[in-house]
Amino acid sequence: MAEKRDYYEVLGVQKNANADEIKKAYRKAAIQYHPDKNPGDKEAEEKFKEAAEAYDVLSNPDKRARYDQFGHAGMGGAAGGGAGGFGGFGGGFSMEDIFSQFGDIFGGHFGGGFRSSSGGGRRVNRGSDIRVKVKLTLSEIATGVTKKLKINKTVACDKCGGTGAKDASSYSTCSTCGGSGYAMRVENTFFGRVQTQGVCPTCGGTGKVVTAPCDRCKGEGTVRGQEVVEIAIPAGVGEGMALTVTGKGNAARHGGVNGDLQVLIEEIPDPELIRDGNDLIHNLNITVTTALLGGTVEVPTVDGRAKIKIAPGTHAGKVLRLGGKGLPDVNGYGRGDELVVVDITVPAKLNAEEKRLVEQLAQQPAFQKAESVKNQNIFERMKSFFR
Repeated sequence: MAEKRDYYEVLGVQKNANADEIKKAYRKAAIQYHPDKNPGDKEAEEKFKEAAEAYDVLSNPDKRARYDQFGHAGMGGAAGGGAGGFGGFGGGFSMEDIFSQFGDIFGGHFGGGFRSSSGGGRRVNRGSDIRVKVKLTLSEIATGVTKKLKINKTVACDKCGGTGAKDASSYSTCSTCGGSGYAMRVENTFFGRVQTQGVCPTCGGTGKVVTAPCDRCKGEGTVRGQEVVEIAIPAGVGEGMALTVTGKGNAARHGGVNGDLQVLIEEIPDPELIRDGNDLIHNLNITVTTALLGGTVEVPTVDGRAKIKIAPGTHAGKVLRLGGKGLPDVNGYGRGDELVVVDITVPAKLNAEEKRLVEQLAQQPAFQKAESVKNQNIFERMKSFFR
């Protein structure tokens, strides 16, 4: 499968492009690759869909922010298919959806529905989306995790199979479309008069209307229920990132298309590790004697405890880097580091013997003068480290 192109590249705009520039770029691409202008050209049709997918993300401030931070993985393109897979716009929407959703950009000229040569479409009934929050520990984020969620939602009525009809004979042919499921119309577009074929508004594309409703769902085709959804969350996700599980939202009326399940990621604060992008920070307290003489200490990591060496004469504020001990990048671009920031614990109170020993040390030449560390304070050294 070909790698997805960058959405900004698809529309030919800069990453700092404003909403008007993005809309103008999409309109230009859509006109260029519109199926009516390129009949039978599959490559043009794919580029038309690709432009619509890019516009769907970049025209939405929330989606755009997630894309800028996490790339295609933030749009749900990181995981595979299946019930718990994350699907993007392009894989789950038809040409009709694109015309319907973005028709306002062309003043209604792209209308709702396919050209007569474009073939069939799906029903217009669509269930609503559901949003849930999933809390993850740093350890789960580091490795990726599969979660099972019990979702309260509307489901297809098990008595009528979601049709809303009492039985197989409780239908009549739709008088609007004559049973075809589609209604024809002629539109004036940028390319002249075009005959389009859209889903029938009366029957929703079924070609039939219910004459005797199901007594359980009262003709709706849906009832309240629950479903256990298994979600494979990729490693490296972050606070506020939203993943989409296609088709796991509320069921639609009369056997339409299910909505999606939006999974919002929340991080559980770790008591010892602070996240900074893909890096982790740990504040390490050591004793005065360890700072003077050196030694081995234990620090937490997302993989468990690890032992590190403290060099003799270590100063407060020194930063030790544990390469590759941070979090993996959600787009697969390597792994961050763990930064251990050293602090020295000074006893608040000494007994008589301890005070006598410290006073003896104070008379030694090495303890006579306080020396600055490279003429930088702790904040300057931290800034230099990150630069």
